[in-house]
Amino acid sequence: VQLQASGGGLVQTGGSLRLSCAASGTMFDFDGMGWYRQVPGKQREWVARITRGGRSFLSDSVKGRFTISGENAKNTVYLQMNSLQPEDTAVYYCNLDRGARTYWGQGTQVTVSS
Repeated sequence: VQLQASGGGLVQTGGSLRLSCAASGTMFDFDGMGWYRQVPGKQREWVARITRGGRSFLSDSVKGRFTISGENAKNTVYLQMNSLQPEDTAVYYCNLDRGARTYWGQGTQVTVSS
């Protein structure tokens, strides 16, 4: 499984971005896909997850501002980020869970200027 994340960039406070994560390779029986973020010097933080069946979960820090969705036909998951704040600045990583394994994408930088 290969994951390609895109959509990061520089945005002002209050702005929006949409991240995409396209999965390729052997996709059968995956459990879900999600997003994490990481700031230098800190642990990777879970942001959102969507199951194969379409159930979505968001961390409290982004609930009400971010939305996760999936497009099964394209094996792609999206993270719509609205009302961005400087504390959302991080490298965002997508992942895919399949059984005991987790696959990671390369990360995309999101920078929110104040």
